[in-house]
Amino acid sequence: MQIDEVTFSRTLSCFSGMVPPQSYTNISFFQPPAFLLIGVPGLEAAHHWISIPFSSVYTVALTGNCLIILAVRRTPTLHQPMYYFLSMLALSDVGLNLSTLPTTLSVLWFDYRFIDFNACLVQMFFLHFFSVVESSVLLAMSFDRFVAISTPLRYAAVLTNNVIIKIGMAIVARATLSLVPLPFLLKRLNYCPGKIILSHSFCFHADVMKRACADITVNILYGLYVVLSTVGLDSLLIVLSYSLILHTVMGLASPKERVRALNTCVSHILAVLVFYIPVIGVSMIHRFGGHLPHLVHALVAYVYLVVPPVLNPIIYSVKSRPIREAMLRILRKKGQG
Repeated sequence: MQIDEVTFSRTLSCFSGMVPPQSYTNISFFQPPAFLLIGVPGLEAAHHWISIPFSSVYTVALTGNCLIILAVRRTPTLHQPMYYFLSMLALSDVGLNLSTLPTTLSVLWFDYRFIDFNACLVQMFFLHFFSVVESSVLLAMSFDRFVAISTPLRYAAVLTNNVIIKIGMAIVARATLSLVPLPFLLKRLNYCPGKIILSHSFCFHADVMKRACADITVNILYGLYVVLSTVGLDSLLIVLSYSLILHTVMGLASPKERVRALNTCVSHILAVLVFYIPVIGVSMIHRFGGHLPHLVHALVAYVYLVVPPVLNPIIYSVKSRPIREAMLRILRKKGQG
């Protein structure tokens, strides 16, 4: 994107009543009043056309996940642990979409690129919050599959409504406690007046902290701790769960029973892959892909944010007949109403 960052920062300073740019050298601490977002680098002229598939994808994601939530809520036969966890997954996908939708569509539709500094920190918190929640829900769903296959007779006794509520509260508490320090760690930093252009149409922790003219070691270490203690730990526990599930399934006498047991896990395995592959891609790009074009960074980030919320409803509606039928009933009622 061909934008003079220093020129933009000077213009922004005039609007915000800040000290003139030539006096920045005398300022010991600086926080920009706003950052400048970008859409798809190198394709700015086509943003209006690019907004069409983006709007469609957001619409499909929000519609599909809201339908799952309504289907589980309104269908008594779906009031089971597996579907409760599925509705949590759908809710986290809705939150992830809504976290980035306003700024992304503002950039693509109206070419409005400003985001207030504090609003940026709030958006960053919720973006990462819903990502951690989604990872935790996927872990809970793997535990659900393990209990259902390993001890089917005790399944209802182990995963009661109270237990599911406690798991949900623990997921929210874990994500909140892990991520609350991030905005404060960013707010304490001294930023460079000439580095206010972000790499995406939304605020991402690794992106924002690189705009600082200060030692960001603490931010890097804490960010790494959050990734390892949430998404990293969850992925290892999911692998462990499926190792135990596979061991249990291999102990079944009948081949048909083995296939039937594994078939109940297919949707979840696909959801895990759809979530974790883009997460790994984004992490690798931000840490080791500094030499790559900005377009690559942007596309990988959009895949991470958009693909899981779109594909999860499709995966579960295709693989789960009860969910598919409940979603169709809701659509028919809406059509008749």
